[in-house]
Amino acid sequence: MSARRLPAIPSGAQLRSTVAARTYASTAVVLLAVLMIVAAVRAPNLFTSHGLSVAASVAAPIVLATMALTPVAISGRGGIDLSVGPLMGFINVTIVVWLVGNGVTNPVAVIGFAIGIALLVGLINGLLVAVVRLQPVIATLGGYLMLTGLAVYVLPAAGGAVPTWLAKLAGSSGGVPNALLVVIGAWLLWWPISRSTLFGHIRAVGGDERAAFASGVAIRPVQIAAYMIGGLFSGLAALMLTAVLASGDATQGVTYTLTSVAALALGGVSLAGGRGGMFGAVVGALDVYLINYVLGTFDFGVNAPYVTQMFYGLVLVLALIAAGAGAALLARRRARAEVRP
Repeated sequence: MSARRLPAIPSGAQLRSTVAARTYASTAVVLLAVLMIVAAVRAPNLFTSHGLSVAASVAAPIVLATMALTPVAISGRGGIDLSVGPLMGFINVTIVVWLVGNGVTNPVAVIGFAIGIALLVGLINGLLVAVVRLQPVIATLGGYLMLTGLAVYVLPAAGGAVPTWLAKLAGSSGGVPNALLVVIGAWLLWWPISRSTLFGHIRAVGGDERAAFASGVAIRPVQIAAYMIGGLFSGLAALMLTAVLASGDATQGVTYTLTSVAALALGGVSLAGGRGGMFGAVVGALDVYLINYVLGTFDFGVNAPYVTQMFYGLVLVLALIAAGAGAALLARRRARAEVRP
């Protein structure tokens, strides 16, 4: 009778590495807790049914846009997709003008259109980065400028209407914000992706492209796939933005680009690639929303818009510095964990 094999006991280094891998978003989580406490004191109405519904609908496009940036950033090469915001705006105005303007309001058609456009833009960006070998910032900056111009061309002035079912996404059902359900649905969509072999290859390419290539990973298809996954979530972000606006506005989408990049960095996702995850991205996006919300509760007088913007930038910079310091400390701990037995 063979001896029964006992499960292997992880070494101290393995345990420390596992804990470290799960704490990349610790700064963002702590900041979120602090901001929620301040919000509860300054604006307790936020935590009412109506307040949560409004907050969820406003925060959802930011969260989804940050989710769209995550696979691209993790894939490496400084992968920041600057076209995310303008893509959201372009999809918004084309839904209003091309679809609703021609009587097309069917949910399947509208959702399919939004996702299809977003996937196509993701494919083009991926080809420019992976095949043409342009720097991601340059490739997506071109998309940023083109999509911004196209959106204004399609709808020069804000206006129009959206399908009734789409506008309802900014409301609530039975006291539960519909926007929250959309974000949960996006997370459930991400869950199998994050556990797939493809995502493992995306992380490997972002961590060390040469090592991934030597291990047999197909670099170009993986990088293209990262941009297309980002495009998928950009389409969802565009739908949620359209629901919140309840009309078309070519100027609104561009504001989400830099906001989502800041949220990504705040959430501990490395812009150099290979490190971070969707959890940190979502928490970072919530932090960005709450920073702006909390600052809005203060009365800065006649110069309120300018002072609020100044403090918003200051708090965001300090938060990013703290997140960067936390990442450096985490890297130091990982290095020590690898040395110890």
